[in-house]
Amino acid sequence: MIAGPDIAALRARLSAAAAAAGRASVDALLVSPGPDLRYLTGYDAIALERLTCLVLPADGDPRVVVPRLERPAALASPVGALGLEVVAWDETDDPYALVASLLPGAGSVAVDDRMWAVKALALQGALPQARQSAAGVVLRELRMRKDAAEVEALRRAGEAIDRVHARVPEWLRPGRTEREVGRDIADAILAEGHATVDFVIVASGPNGASPHHELSDRVVQDGDVVVVDIGGAMPDGYCSDSTRTYAVGGVPAEFGWAYDALQAAQEAACAAARPGVTCAEVDAAARRVLEDAGLGDRFVHRTGHGIGLETHEEPYIVAGNDLPLEPGMAFSVEPGIYDEGVGGARIEDIVVCTDDGAERLNRRPRELVVIG
Repeated sequence: MIAGPDIAALRARLSAAAAAAGRASVDALLVSPGPDLRYLTGYDAIALERLTCLVLPADGDPRVVVPRLERPAALASPVGALGLEVVAWDETDDPYALVASLLPGAGSVAVDDRMWAVKALALQGALPQARQSAAGVVLRELRMRKDAAEVEALRRAGEAIDRVHARVPEWLRPGRTEREVGRDIADAILAEGHATVDFVIVASGPNGASPHHELSDRVVQDGDVVVVDIGGAMPDGYCSDSTRTYAVGGVPAEFGWAYDALQAAQEAACAAARPGVTCAEVDAAARRVLEDAGLGDRFVHRTGHGIGLETHEEPYIVAGNDLPLEPGMAFSVEPGIYDEGVGGARIEDIVVCTDDGAERLNRRPRELVVIG
């Protein structure tokens, strides 16, 4: 198994998060199991109805509140090596009152964006004097900018999913259902080093017009264009996500020119990505090519999304987002074209902003892959 972030990196993240909370006039961050907790402490805690919560004051020592039965798991995680105090509660205790007792006089707290509503509301009830907000406003500034180790983790994930795409022609053939092909792909995602399969889209023929199509029992036919969008999480938690488009039995008439325009749009967006360019400008670079080709109305979603410990996170590559790119920001570039009732196509790479441009972490050919 690939190791997660080292202890020094985790300590730096905790310190940076505390400082960011202080700058945002937040007295404490309250972080439950999920990507924020894993980012800050390395603890991939199970999300249960029982409260597990990192209590991270802007000024003071962080503590991890856990159910007593989860204390051994917390100490076995990087939480133990970090030397964080683990505060255990028993089944008859009120864990929300316990959290409140650790924050006397707190006037403002921020809960992580993925905290269950029932827990956020219970914490609000236990801290009635504290204004509650979403911690994502604070933490996204840290998580958006990947360090060198995170970029390397995303690079490994990209290489692993590329190896799966290289094998798709083995499974994608006439007479097989999308579900059968998807099962083979899912097995390969795990075999190529992922810990989990997060999604497998095999959208054949007219199903390709649905960007988030679910696997179905439709049988792949000669002449189908098939969109294959796949991804998962590696043992260190960092995610892969890549889309390629395949043509079974040859390129359909009058499709080649549209695919050429799509490929040009994806190239234009990748070329536009560099420090100082806004997310909206990268989106516009792809959209402009498709509009010039008369395909603008068939591009129905944003150009991309950030990626890291979540498949979808900041920054979002979309019109109206004037956030300038910075080195370390990682995101997808995935323009698509969709024709309802007919089909679609999409090309997706994960890209990381560098000091002077951008690096694609997926290396598979982007041309239409013709099978048979």
